[in-house]
Amino acid sequence: MKQYLTFTEEVRHALENNLPVVALETTIISHGMPYPQNIEMAKEVEQIIRDNGAVPATIGIMDGKIKIGLTDSELEEFATNKNVAKVSRRDFAYILASGKIGATTVAATMIAAEMAGIHMFATGGIGGVHREGEITWDVSADLTELAQTNVAVVCAGAKSILDIGRTLEYLETQGVPVVGYRTDEFPSFFARESGFGVDMRIDTPEEVGKMMNTKWDLGLKGGMIIANPVPESDALNHEEIEAVIQKALAEAKENNIAGKQVTPFMLDKVKKLTEGKSLATNIALVKHNAEVAAKIAVAYQKEANQGK
Repeated sequence: MKQYLTFTEEVRHALENNLPVVALETTIISHGMPYPQNIEMAKEVEQIIRDNGAVPATIGIMDGKIKIGLTDSELEEFATNKNVAKVSRRDFAYILASGKIGATTVAATMIAAEMAGIHMFATGGIGGVHREGEITWDVSADLTELAQTNVAVVCAGAKSILDIGRTLEYLETQGVPVVGYRTDEFPSFFARESGFGVDMRIDTPEEVGKMMNTKWDLGLKGGMIIANPVPESDALNHEEIEAVIQKALAEAKENNIAGKQVTPFMLDKVKKLTEGKSLATNIALVKHNAEVAAKIAVAYQKEANQGK
């Protein structure tokens, strides 16, 4: 496995010295936001993690290697190259073996993070069961990855274009804990509320870090969701964004958009329909997730180091 991994010096030093590290995905850069907001967001998020005591490790696939941490020029490549593949578990080996460039989704980032020994990951929102999933069987590989890979994911809930109720049911079946970070309600990405609860509420990084350490000490494989609502000042109104999503979904159906094309289409359409407000909210929630993830990574690493 090690022949496939390369590390920036910053990340290598952190891992060798048992320092807190936070993984970051590249799909949000290549497929989730337009240029130049994507590269600005990526660099700001990395700095937020450093400012809160951890080391950022943005993950992507390039030149037959899994990059654990990216240089500025590599980040720029992911932000501007129009031929970057979107990589989940099923695509991982092909993109790596072919030497192509691939942006890692939540699932693929979790796989790479666990390979590298990183257990904390900050993202925007997880994938899940799509609306009308009972007909299409469109269920994100993020959910099955959470069931088997030992990485905790800080997110602003599931993307609001999804069927959140069914997503939570799936996570329950797979035994994935859904922690509300300072919230009793599961957030819906752009909005702080969804109408659905969480499995447990935890209000401090130290308590989350202790739970992570306990879970994996017990040999209970799989990740956990740390649901962190978008800050109130940046949140969109739940009813208003739902109306926008319904309109965008209808257009996606009319245009026969399916599979991995659904999410980028929907996010772009929602951005246009909200006149850019959704993009601003997306950036704000990713930054907030990075801050919380860094604080939890510090607490988790302290717990893990004490157990050695």
